[in-house]
Amino acid sequence: MPSSWTAPNDTLTTNVSGQTNLFEAVRSLRLDPVIQIACSSEQYGLVLPDEVPIKETNPLRPLSPYAVSKVAQDYFGYQYFQSYGMRIIRTRGFNHTGPRRGHVFVTSNFCSQVAAIELGLQEPVIRVGNIEAIRDFTDVRDMVRAYWLAVTKAKPGEVYNIASGSGISIRAMLDLVLSFSTVEVRTEVDPDRLRPSDVEILIGDSSKFRADTGWEPRIPFEQTVRDLLDYWREKLAQRKRAG
Repeated sequence: MPSSWTAPNDTLTTNVSGQTNLFEAVRSLRLDPVIQIACSSEQYGLVLPDEVPIKETNPLRPLSPYAVSKVAQDYFGYQYFQSYGMRIIRTRGFNHTGPRRGHVFVTSNFCSQVAAIELGLQEPVIRVGNIEAIRDFTDVRDMVRAYWLAVTKAKPGEVYNIASGSGISIRAMLDLVLSFSTVEVRTEVDPDRLRPSDVEILIGDSSKFRADTGWEPRIPFEQTVRDLLDYWREKLAQRKRAG
């Protein structure tokens, strides 16, 4: 999460203290729900070339305040399962995106910029950060279905990767977005989009989750990107008409 670099304390408070308050409320009320913690592939952080695809047993080497907060959430979930028998399932979701994705996330940001250029709302320049990083993208609609399967079929106390198993560079993802448009653009590196440290490669092995729940992704990444671009075209066109 980009904002964790500017607000690390708030990130820890929201994620770690917020989750702990929830756990303690469940305990004090003597409830017995199934709790799924949406952890993150960012927890793996520094991944070595021979560690791909990443299994749940891979070392955690977080490289951002957000990633550190997710490690804490993950381990607190394990601790409350072991200490109190709470039915907690930890999922480490790799990158996911789709229509209505927030503007600060890279796929949505690129699609919104291309849509703005098409509508004449932005000069034909795409502002980018590190486009050499490789990520494993799943459609958000497939990810939500995975979360439902996690609470209905996964095993409490376990940790699971949720991922497509395929990687694509941010540069190639941008090329894919542009392939769905006729605009001619150039790219410029925006220093504000560069982080003090960046995760270079994240490709997940979700075989454990698939075996326990029967999940598999259904929506191709090309469709995800096309749907996301169409979402921004419609949203910005409405804004232009209203303005």
